[in-house]
Amino acid sequence: MKYVPLGRTGLEVSRVCLGTMTWGTQNNQADADVQIEYALANGVNFIDTAEMYSVPPTPESYGKTETIIGDWLSRNPSRRKEFILATKIAGPGMKYVRDGSNISGKTVIEAVDASLKRLQTDYIDLYQLHWPNRSTPHFAKHFPGVISFTDVDRNEQSAQILDILQGLDACIKSGKIRHFGLSDDTTWGINEFIRLSDKHGLPRVASIQNEFSLLHTKDWPYLVENCVHEDVAYLPWSPLAAGALTGKYLGGARPAGSRWTYAQRNGIFRDTPLVEKAVAAYMEVAKRHGFTAAQLALAWCDQVDGVSSTIIGATSLEQLKEDMAAFDMPLSEEALKEIMAVFKEYPVPF
Repeated sequence: MKYVPLGRTGLEVSRVCLGTMTWGTQNNQADADVQIEYALANGVNFIDTAEMYSVPPTPESYGKTETIIGDWLSRNPSRRKEFILATKIAGPGMKYVRDGSNISGKTVIEAVDASLKRLQTDYIDLYQLHWPNRSTPHFAKHFPGVISFTDVDRNEQSAQILDILQGLDACIKSGKIRHFGLSDDTTWGINEFIRLSDKHGLPRVASIQNEFSLLHTKDWPYLVENCVHEDVAYLPWSPLAAGALTGKYLGGARPAGSRWTYAQRNGIFRDTPLVEKAVAAYMEVAKRHGFTAAQLALAWCDQVDGVSSTIIGATSLEQLKEDMAAFDMPLSEEALKEIMAVFKEYPVPF
């Protein structure tokens, strides 16, 4: 396992981050226990979760994943120091989470306390804002005209960010969290957090996790370049495009128990004719070079300049083993050329 800096925190994290969002819906406690043990035994020291999980998000599934991790920690308290634990506060819009309110300094403090209780730990290593208060070009909103930037009050947003930073600062000073990061944010969001933290002597953003895969590369190169030069760790989530890049959904297939068989997860915006064509082409490249389709996509993500640690999730131990193996499978120059040929043909399939 290779390790990389988590921004300027001084922490070193594995190139593989264990994602957990299916734990509580598609996976039970026993499944999670096995995945944690396997990941730790194979060098993973980075686990990511969120108060919103498990998915698909519902009032009933809210907090389940943190509770499952907390159950494991309650039985293995001495092993807490073996890994960097990251979780997230939900952004606005979910009525059953703090009445759908915006993130603020006050709600950060409330949410941190609730996560600590569910996780059964005294501290969180990396506390992230799951999505911003303002609209951003994520979740297939990255096309012109879908959202507006000009009708956003910059001063209001900056004031909200400063208030959030002050709440995060209070949590860090009390020892409840060590560092903070962003998720589903933009270059402006990163830089505004940095500007305000520098101006007011507040904690500096350590990382950002955004969707990034062979089917979704909107952050390359501009946001990724910004992360590199500002020492903000870039953490791709959904490197398999919600499972599309495994090829298991080709031809309209919906394997029993898979993510796309669940409400709100049945392909959504990723299920397009162009995705179908792109995935089929990537599968042919994978076969020619001795990779599974999933391994090809993960190995590619891992080698992208500027990527720090890639967040992977699995609903079975067999999937987890297959996925983790990809990070020990370097891509040849020929394979990379073939991947890029497909990419140039289908650069924005959803």
